Amino acid sequence: MKILKKKYGTIILVLVIFFLCVWAFYPSDRAGIGRIQAMPDFVAITDSDVQDGYGAYLNNASTAERPAQVIRIEGESYSKTDGEGFEVADQYQGLDGKSVITPDTGSISWDVNIDNPGLYNVRIHYYPIKGKSASIEREFSINQEVPFKGAEIIFFKRLWGNRDAEINQDDRGNDLRPRQVEKPAWQLTAFADSDGYYDEPYLFNFGKGVQTLTLTALREPMAIDYIELYQDESVKTYAETKSEYEAAGIGAAKDQFLLVQAEDAVLKSSPTLYPVSDRSSATVMPQDDSKIRINSIGGTNWKLPGQWIEWEVDVKEDGLYQIALKRKQDQLRGIYATRSLMIDGEYPFNEMKRIRFDFSMDWQMDVLGGDEPYLFHLTKGKHVIRMTNTLGDIAPLLQTIESSVLELNEMYRKILIITSNTPDTYRDYQLEKRIPSMVDVFKKQAATIQSVADYLEQATGERSDKVAVLHTLVRQLKEMADEPETVAKRLGSFKINIGGLGTWILTVREQPLKLDYLVVSSPDREVPKAEASFLDTVGHELGAFVASYTEDYDSIGNIGDSDRSVNVWITTGRDQAQVLKGLIDETFTPETNISVHLKLVPGNILLPATLAGEGPDVAMQIGEDVPVNYAMRKSAADLSVFPDFKEIAAQFRDSALEPYKYNGGIYALPEQQTFPMLFYRKDILKELNLEPPETWQDVYNMIPVLQKHNMDFWLPLENPTNNATLVPNATFSMLLYQNGGQFYTDDSKNSEFDSDMSMEVFKKWTQFYTNYKFPVIADFPNRFRTGEMPIGIADYTTYNMLTVMAPEIKGLWDFTMVPGTEMEDGTVNHNVASHTTSVLMLDNSDDKQSAWEFMKWWTDMETQVAYGREMEGLLGESARYPTANIEALQELPWPVKDYKNLENQWQWVQGIPQVPGGYFTGRHLDNAFRKVINANQNPRESLSDYILYINNEIAVKRKEFNLPK
Repeated sequence: MKILKKKYGTIILVLVIFFLCVWAFYPSDRAGIGRIQAMPDFVAITDSDVQDGYGAYLNNASTAERPAQVIRIEGESYSKTDGEGFEVADQYQGLDGKSVITPDTGSISWDVNIDNPGLYNVRIHYYPIKGKSASIEREFSINQEVPFKGAEIIFFKRLWGNRDAEINQDDRGNDLRPRQVEKPAWQLTAFADSDGYYDEPYLFNFGKGVQTLTLTALREPMAIDYIELYQDESVKTYAETKSEYEAAGIGAAKDQFLLVQAEDAVLKSSPTLYPVSDRSSATVMPQDDSKIRINSIGGTNWKLPGQWIEWEVDVKEDGLYQIALKRKQDQLRGIYATRSLMIDGEYPFNEMKRIRFDFSMDWQMDVLGGDEPYLFHLTKGKHVIRMTNTLGDIAPLLQTIESSVLELNEMYRKILIITSNTPDTYRDYQLEKRIPSMVDVFKKQAATIQSVADYLEQATGERSDKVAVLHTLVRQLKEMADEPETVAKRLGSFKINIGGLGTWILTVREQPLKLDYLVVSSPDREVPKAEASFLDTVGHELGAFVASYTEDYDSIGNIGDSDRSVNVWITTGRDQAQVLKGLIDETFTPETNISVHLKLVPGNILLPATLAGEGPDVAMQIGEDVPVNYAMRKSAADLSVFPDFKEIAAQFRDSALEPYKYNGGIYALPEQQTFPMLFYRKDILKELNLEPPETWQDVYNMIPVLQKHNMDFWLPLENPTNNATLVPNATFSMLLYQNGGQFYTDDSKNSEFDSDMSMEVFKKWTQFYTNYKFPVIADFPNRFRTGEMPIGIADYTTYNMLTVMAPEIKGLWDFTMVPGTEMEDGTVNHNVASHTTSVLMLDNSDDKQSAWEFMKWWTDMETQVAYGREMEGLLGESARYPTANIEALQELPWPVKDYKNLENQWQWVQGIPQVPGGYFTGRHLDNAFRKVINANQNPRESLSDYILYINNEIAVKRKEFNLPK
């Protein structure tokens, strides 16, 4: 009976697949893809409305001339440098002549005599010197003044490509993702907008006489051959180009067909643009029903403005060719992705600056130009096709919404000053009288945002989730303008909708596109169809169905047949596991001949598996409380017994190793280490005439000013539903360490909280909430974004979140060291406590030496950097890896200034030791804190009560594990 049920179940599943295939066979909407479309009229609010923006800069220079000359400035002819590491090199990296080497810090200046003043474009011939694999960043100033906001950061790309010419496979026949390596070369690049809001290179207004040009390093070194002031030539339209073809007698090529696999790109602007696997269609080339094939490129990796990919084509004869792309844009419903196309470094004609790709869940074959394909003149030989992600017609929409967010946030703060963030819903604050511009701002922004929504609906022909957030805010703005007495009641939802508008900017700015292949062919040749035939689809689906019973899809990468092997468990996510396995297969196994069986497991399975004798050799990304707990139970291996342990431990700060020390041994290696930093809004503190506080006394001094404007200072405070595993509070820990305190006595037998100093620190901590009414619960990143909480202390990884999730306040915030405690000698102590994750070796490992080799490899600088860059490439800057390896953090792509801030604070970091029963410390510290702020209990009495519980648990655990009393 069971066999019969299984048979019928299989038949039903095959029939379901059959009908799905029939449904998929019918053509979907193909309108409006891969060509230039007529767009509805739209009047954007650009940064011409911003005093220091590029638009305003151009408006002010609208009457300036555009001199038709090229002024060349040799790199080695600099007039001044500020900093160390600048040097002149002869024939550097194959250059015919001299160049100047510029490090990742300092500035270099050139004096140039301008006979014909006016507007010039600027370009630079540079070589990307090996650094941290990030884009090169420079600030550009003229006569010691940054001309406009966009010139504060000019980006210069590095060149990347596949390390291996062929795609390698694992021992089960699956393709392995090719590793990306830098392929540096001399490049000529114009100074342009890194945000993608302007298609054309920046124009700079130069006066008459000697002008001083300065480049200030923000990130990464570079060599400079020369800088040129020039005029960027206008690009002809296709109609003009076509007329030139006819006048020159250039005809269409005959019987030519070149198909270039997109994954075979020769160069990319980022290591994140690696080839990927797609199994969504039988027509994706190459394809296999059961095996993983690397067969496409792009997707969500190719989504940010300025990212480009290059392919090389070898044309067999002169003539006019058409270009077709097999692509998929299935991420932006209601929006379209835009790309530009260059051939041999130039736009063939103006229409290639903005190529639009509309939403579709299926693969599409787009011939550029649509029903009347554009023709491109290609001579015999090799040519390079570059496609660049550009915002195109979306740019003015984003600028408009960014302007709206800033103005609405400013209005929100004005209202907040009057009502506070918890307004009385029954009170009429008469906001329309106290803020005369409020109603006008609401009306103006409602009309502006409505125009953006109308534009998108008209341009795409549909109303999607991308415009829903716009309509919601428009509706609320209109209601608040008509009924200003209700504004206070709506303040909470108003803040949420403004935050949604900021998220909209982030979502729309990202424009992913995936490519299968490119076709360069003569017009007389038909291009392949993107849709699979009915039989191909059925065969593909049935093959995949059968393979689901025969293939092992749970294993990641090589299984390995080496005599030596290590079982490793990872508890985070599949993305992390796949990246890690890729690195293992590329470097660890080939170098050591040790195979690794990597398993992705739930976080709570390690303990029961270890007790059952089924645990791994190595467990990764483990909380800092686990290793010592396992060591007490003789389940963790002491790593300090290995001969080269001291050499490996030197890669980390002592603070990172502190939580893993027990009875003279060390039972884990740190993977990640995080610690608090002080985040602040530069614009708001400037409005309030405040400076970032250096000491806690500075904090006390600024609190009245903030609270006068109904703004708050944030101190980190966890609000867990279950505090069983709660770590000691970050604010209390930093105050404790800054005053010379410690958590436990030297013999680890008792809590040190009963000291007078600890009691005083606890009192100061609670007074922030009892006397100064600091918020106990708050979403700091969002309140920081809106400006109602313009300063606060948070884990330094908050930087990653703000960089990605709050684009509208880019450049308006910064972070620095936490406030410190002033000592008797006048110095300031900035100590903070860190938190870590670790990699642990289980004591029952059969091959401890192999497990140790894996742990050394994993925590090594090169592996940590490679993993960090891969994760950042996969998930974006928000996933920047907080490695505990000292050299690795330095090599990750942090801007120099920001890394220096991190480094300065890292010098003051201390670890929290783990002791038997120590899990009670964070739990009861929080309980004592809650008793003070909620029940108004005396701080000293409250902490004293809970110290008894902490000490009692420590004594119980020491007795349980036969430790000295």
